Amino acid sequence: MSNTPSNLQYAKSDEWFDPATGKVGISDYAQGQLSDIVFMEITVGVGDDIEAGQAIASVESVKAASDVMSPVSGKVVAINEDLANAPENINSDPYGEAWFIQIEGGDGSGMMDAAAYEKYCEERAH
Repeated sequence: MSNTPSNLQYAKSDEWFDPATGKVGISDYAQGQLSDIVFMEITVGVGDDIEAGQAIASVESVKAASDVMSPVSGKVVAINEDLANAPENINSDPYGEAWFIQIEGGDGSGMMDAAAYEKYCEERAH
C-alpha cells in the first residue's frame, strides 16, 4: 500500500486535507496512478471562496491529465507557487513539498481517515 499519513483526511477523489494546517494536495495513491507528473497548474487564487468538489488545479502526467478537486469548502489563504516550477515534487513528496493550496475554515468532516482510505484504495485495485 502507498504512504498514507494518519494525521490527514482523504477524499474519494484522492485529495488529502490536513485539518491542522488547512493544506490540500493529492495522495500518494493518486500520484502513483498518474505516474510521472510533468505539469501542474493551480486554477484558484488567494482570497477565493471555494466549495468542496470544486476544481482547484490540473495535473498532467505522461499517462493522463486530471483535475484536482478541493476536498473541503473555505477560503484560499495560500498557494504553493513553487509547485508549478517543480511538478515532479508531487511524485516524490506528495504530503510535504507538494501541497497545492491552503484553505481557511475547511472542515474535513465526512472525509475518510487513513485506515478507511487505504481500504478504499485496496478495493479499487482489484
